[in-house]
Amino acid sequence: MIFKFKYIFLLLFTFLSFSGIQSQVKFEAKVSKSKLGINERLRIDFEMNKDGDNFVPPDFTGFTVVGGPNTSVSNSWFNGKRSYTKTYSYFLAPNERGKFTIKQATIEIEGETYKTFPVSIEVTKAVNKPSGSSGAAAIASDNIHLVAEVSNSSPYLNEAITVVYKLYVSPNTGVSNWREKDNPRFNDFWSQNIAVKAYKPENGKYNGEDYRYVVLKRVVLYPQKSGKLKLEPFVLDVTVEVPTSGYDIFGNRIMTKVPHTITAGDRTINVKPLPEEGKPADFKGAVGDFNFKVTTSKTELDATESLQAKVEVSGKGNLKLIELPKLSVPSSIEVYEPEHNESVRTNLNGMQGQISDTYTLVPQFKGKYPVPSVSFSYFDLATESYKRITSDEIVIDVLNGPTSNTNSTALSNKATTPNLPSSQFAFIKTTTDLKPIDESHFFQSKVFWTALLAPLLAIPIAILVRRKKDERDADVTGNRIRKADRLAKKYLGKAKKVIGDKEAFYVALEKALHNYLKAKLNIETSEMSKDRIEDLLQRKQVDVDSISSFLTLLESCELARYTPSTKVEMQRDYEKAAETINTIDKQMR
Repeated sequence: MIFKFKYIFLLLFTFLSFSGIQSQVKFEAKVSKSKLGINERLRIDFEMNKDGDNFVPPDFTGFTVVGGPNTSVSNSWFNGKRSYTKTYSYFLAPNERGKFTIKQATIEIEGETYKTFPVSIEVTKAVNKPSGSSGAAAIASDNIHLVAEVSNSSPYLNEAITVVYKLYVSPNTGVSNWREKDNPRFNDFWSQNIAVKAYKPENGKYNGEDYRYVVLKRVVLYPQKSGKLKLEPFVLDVTVEVPTSGYDIFGNRIMTKVPHTITAGDRTINVKPLPEEGKPADFKGAVGDFNFKVTTSKTELDATESLQAKVEVSGKGNLKLIELPKLSVPSSIEVYEPEHNESVRTNLNGMQGQISDTYTLVPQFKGKYPVPSVSFSYFDLATESYKRITSDEIVIDVLNGPTSNTNSTALSNKATTPNLPSSQFAFIKTTTDLKPIDESHFFQSKVFWTALLAPLLAIPIAILVRRKKDERDADVTGNRIRKADRLAKKYLGKAKKVIGDKEAFYVALEKALHNYLKAKLNIETSEMSKDRIEDLLQRKQVDVDSISSFLTLLESCELARYTPSTKVEMQRDYEKAAETINTIDKQMR
C-alpha cells in the first residue's frame, strides 16, 4: 500500500512539474543569420508563446527597416495540448560594415514585462550573390546591374590601371535615385578618383542584350605589391521602378518603386612583379615613360652668391610615388635641403607632368667646381625593359672670392696658396699705449660689489635651473608629449597655413602624414600600403583605434579633394590629424 502511494505521488509530482514547465513564458529574438553582406537583408523575429500587449521593438541602430512589422499567430492543438505562437517580424538592411548589437525588445504578458536577449550581428563587405530576393525585388535584380570595368587585369607593379563603374538598366525598368552605400577601399593600391562631371545616359550591351548605362565612378589605381590583389565591391542603394501587371487609363504600364541594393562584385587583379634581369642598382621603383635632366640657374658667379640646381623628372608614370636621385656637389659648396615641387595631373591614362627637387648652392671659395653627373633609372612599359638616363656634368665657375688652401681652383686637384696683399693685417697695432687705473674709482664702487657678489648669487640660481632640468629630463611622459607636439607642428605647419584652400590644404595634409610615416617608420611612399602601415604601427605597439584613425585620415585626404569642404571641416581634419599624430607618437615603442 505504501509502495502504491509513493508511485502515485511520484506521477503526480512529475505531471505538475511538466505542467509548470509548459506554462513558462518564452519571449525571444531569432535572426535569419548572424553574419551577412552589406548588400543582403536580415530578418528578425520576436517570438512569444503567450499573447501579450505593449510590444516595443529595439531602435535597430546600424540598420534601416525595409519591411515590417509583420504579425503572425499560430494556434494549434496536438494530442490534447494547445500550442500558441505569436511573432513580430522585421526586415532590415545594414547601413554600413561592422559589428552591431540589436538591443532588447519588451512586451507585457499577464501583467509582467519580458525582454529578449541582445543579438550580435556582423556586417561584412558585399557578397556576389545576395540572398533573400523575391517578387518585385527579384525583378529589379534581374534588370539592373553594376559593373566594374578594369582597363588591365594583369598590370606590372606600379603600372596604372583604370576602373570604371557603370550602372546598366534594362529598357523596361527605371532608376529614380541612387546612393553610395559602401565604397571600395582599394587596399594595396595607390588610388585617385577621377571626377564624373555629369551623369550622361548612353546605349550599350549587357550580356548581348540592349541596355542603357551611366558612368558613376572612375578610379585610377597603381598596384603597390605583386600577386593576386582583390578589388572590394562597390555597393549602391537604388530605387528601381519595376513594371507591374496593371495599366492606367491611357494603357501605360503601372510602375512600382522597389528599394534595392546592388554591388559590382569582387574583381581580382593579377599584378606582375618587375623583372630582376637587367635591373639597375640605382632603380627605385619608377615605372612609365620619363625624361630626366639636371640644370642650374647659372654657371658663373662670385663666392657666397647663391644659385639653384634643379633635378627634374617629367613624363608619364607613377610620378607621385618616385624618389628623385640625390645631387652630389663638392664639399666647398654649401648645400641646403631641396624644395620639392610637383606639377602632376591624373586622368584615365594615369599621372602625367613633372616633379623636381630644387637645391640652393652657395660656393665659399674662388675656383671651378664640377657637379658630377646624376643617373635616373626606370622601367619602360612600352619595351618592358629598364632604361637609364644620365645627366651631363656641370662646372660651376666661381670668379671672385677667397681661395681655399684645401680645395681645387681648377678641375685639377692641385692645392694653391692664397696670394694675400701686404696690407692684409695693417689694422693690427704693434705698439701699446697703456694707462694706469685709478683704484679710487673702482674699489667699493657699484661695479666692484656687483662683480664680487654676482658669482655668489649665480650659484643658487644655477642649482635651481639644474634641478628643473633634471626634473624635466626625468619626466618621460611629459617629454614624449612635448616631442609629439613638436612633430605635429613640424609636419602639419604647411597644411595649417592653407586652411581655406581645399585642394592645397588636403595635398599638404596628405604630404604631412606621409612624411610623418617616413620619419617614424623609415619607409618610402611606394611602400605605404594600408596593410604595411597597419603592420608596422602594430609592431610599434600603437592601439587599433589610433591606427584606424590614421588610415581614415589618409583615405579622407584623397576623397576630400573631390568633394565640397568648408573651412570648418578643414579645421576639424587638421585638429584630428594633429591629435592622431600626437597619440601615435606617445604610444610608439
